[in-house]
Amino acid sequence: MRVSALSPAGLLGSSSGLLQGVSLLCLVLLLLKAAQLYLHRLWLLRAFRQFPSPPSHWLFGYGQIKNEEELLQLRKWVEKFPCACPLWLWGTKAKLLVYDPDYMKAILGRSDPKARDTYRFVVPWIGNGLLVLNGQKWFQHRRMLTPAFHYDILKPYVGLMADSARMMLDKWEKLVSQDSHLEIFEHVSLMTLDTIMKCAFSHQGSVQADRNSQSYIQAIGDIKYLCCARIKHFFYQNDIIYRLTPDGYRNHRACQLAHQHTDQVIKKRKVHLLEDGELDNVRRKRHLDFLDILLFARMKDGSILPFKDLRAEVDTFMFEGHDTTASGISWILYALAAHPEHQQKCRKEIQSLLGDGASITWDHLDQMPYTTMCIKEALRLYPPVPSISRELSKPITFPDGRSLPRGMLITLSIYGLHHNPKVWPNPEVFDPSRFAPGSDIHSHAFLPFSGGSRNCIGKHFAMNELKVVIALTLLRFELAVDPLRVPIPLSVLVLDSKNGIHLQLKKLL
Repeated sequence: MRVSALSPAGLLGSSSGLLQGVSLLCLVLLLLKAAQLYLHRLWLLRAFRQFPSPPSHWLFGYGQIKNEEELLQLRKWVEKFPCACPLWLWGTKAKLLVYDPDYMKAILGRSDPKARDTYRFVVPWIGNGLLVLNGQKWFQHRRMLTPAFHYDILKPYVGLMADSARMMLDKWEKLVSQDSHLEIFEHVSLMTLDTIMKCAFSHQGSVQADRNSQSYIQAIGDIKYLCCARIKHFFYQNDIIYRLTPDGYRNHRACQLAHQHTDQVIKKRKVHLLEDGELDNVRRKRHLDFLDILLFARMKDGSILPFKDLRAEVDTFMFEGHDTTASGISWILYALAAHPEHQQKCRKEIQSLLGDGASITWDHLDQMPYTTMCIKEALRLYPPVPSISRELSKPITFPDGRSLPRGMLITLSIYGLHHNPKVWPNPEVFDPSRFAPGSDIHSHAFLPFSGGSRNCIGKHFAMNELKVVIALTLLRFELAVDPLRVPIPLSVLVLDSKNGIHLQLKKLL
């Protein structure tokens, strides 16, 4: 008896056959993917055969190391493995960790793109701005924004930096009258945000007491930790899967808060430019500030800069202009608190130069050599950006003859470089004389602002702010460490502290 294809038995047979076919297809695809991953692992093993590596799990890599132990472990690897060593994130993903100045010079002298596997995780937050862009578009944006950091623009910023610093120090005076112990990182972050808002984004007034600004800083803190956790998590690599996780939801919400802040900054500036005569006043300026350059920018076809590009650059510089600088200032103050003899020498130099500090100008910034040496030594010990990444666009041969093929991921460990005992004898000792005039330092041994063509576009702005804030702080307070709360350095895009940076402050008479 023939069974009709439309009968229940026929439908059941067809469904069963279809299910078997789908199962077989899935199995074949799974086996092909497994073979692809296995071959990729073999390729990585061959590529790294010249580089001894730390022991790691064949599947989980080195991911079992706790965040707060990473930098300590890194220093051990730097001592044990010359120049560079491979690190396995998991079984099929690895990178070469570089911490030698000659290796740094070889890589930074090329035009390799940023490592997409690392930087794509910050795109939902800061978009495709100068930090993430590659190729011709990066070059166009870099050329467009460089005039925002011309010295004629930077000179009047010194007064704005001093105003923001004094506002923070006034707040500290009130707080230490009740308790001399203070966690400074959050205060410094609000102060540097206030500074970048005034200098680069033409903001009127102060944001240091603004609740929205505190929410923005909290959102940035959340995003940094979430991005770093995602980079190390195998199952978080897929965007769809990540978005469905609790961490993915938190990251999405934090990005929304950050975008609300920057959108408001752009909107306010546009409204201000529409006020009577303001547009003409800005156009008559010889040099425009950062946000005005973006608002007045024109593409090759004469159209204005697309909003997504504008906001990406604003998000990028809102973050880099305040968070990395806040890290630098906070760790410098901690280093000086931990070394009172150097702190006092800096204070004497600044007192002889500025008196009571009622006025600090552009010309003063080049007249504090010992303070500058201490700032640089603190930046060596505590670089604000601990690492950067590249993906090789072509093979490379390093000065010692070892080589890597195209497509390899490279992490340039600035923290490892600055703590490399073959480059810096006794690297954990705070010794400002390393930066004394005439010191013989390798061109790529000290890279707090990176190096090569992609160095930090705002490095002079940042260095000026470091000097202004350190000088004014030392004139007002004597700093000491809190022995019960020693900071634990943590690399989360910038150099943070797991438990904050706590100091004891004593008001100077």
